[in-house]
Amino acid sequence: MTDDQRFAFMLGTGRCGSTIVGQVVAMHPDVGFIANVDDRLAGFNRKGRLNNRIYRSLPAPLQKQGGRRGGGRHGRLASGVRSVAMTPSEGYRLLDRHVSPMMSEPVRDLVADDASDWLSGRLRGFFDERAAAQGRPLFLHKFTGWPRAGLLHAVFPEARFVHVVRDGRDVASSLVQQPWWQGFRGPAAWGFGPLSPEDEATWLESGRSFPVLAGLEWKVLMEAFAAAQSAVPEESWLEVRYEDVVERPREQVERLLAHLGLDWTDAFDRAFVGLEFSRSRSGAYREELSSRDADLLDRVLAPALRAHGYEQSQPGG
Repeated sequence: MTDDQRFAFMLGTGRCGSTIVGQVVAMHPDVGFIANVDDRLAGFNRKGRLNNRIYRSLPAPLQKQGGRRGGGRHGRLASGVRSVAMTPSEGYRLLDRHVSPMMSEPVRDLVADDASDWLSGRLRGFFDERAAAQGRPLFLHKFTGWPRAGLLHAVFPEARFVHVVRDGRDVASSLVQQPWWQGFRGPAAWGFGPLSPEDEATWLESGRSFPVLAGLEWKVLMEAFAAAQSAVPEESWLEVRYEDVVERPREQVERLLAHLGLDWTDAFDRAFVGLEFSRSRSGAYREELSSRDADLLDRVLAPALRAHGYEQSQPGG
């Protein structure tokens, strides 16, 4: 690893648009990352030396195909031909095998006190090896769920953080449509620890609504993100709203690249101008959920939504 090697971590709750934002940044020629191909072959411990070059050479439909939790999926192109796509990955199989399962599905957030010598050494070595192999000035990795920023800052004090935020009501609506969401088993088994007495009462009052539980998951995680942000230097943390990215993509991506110390190069511009950003998913929860569940989410999440600039809908509207 060179002395000028930089690291950045993109963080989000899940179903928040961080995958799309991360894919945009990965198109920059100065960015290294773990690819889904590396994660699928975790036993080989691939370092992804050519990840950036291969990724930037792919047609856009293949760049955008990806999978949840770093596992990757087969993407189906418009022609109907089944194809394996390459995309940046959260790399949880790799992290489980070569660092610790603690990194992939912890029951609570990971903080500075978790940075034991053995974990810090494994984690730093894991990313240093990949950054050195790929030889790009910035190595970017994405985590979803708990922020893990306290631990990451302790191990990588020089790292930059990007928190991608999305309206919690849309996140909740998306979560309950995913086959992998653990919330259908209830908070005793969903992976985020027990609900607080207040949140437990809110969920029971809702008739144990699954969209409300998904909204409470977003609320719990956003509280963890607020605590994590306070433990990181102010200049190292950037919050980006997904809705702002799709509404004003160039403005927001310029802001993001500046935070990461990346120039808007000609090569990046050629990739960027071919991207399409859809606003159709903003506010989709009103069409996807029952009016009762949508109204409950408006009420339950109101303080957290206001804190991030989201307006409350009119009941039944």
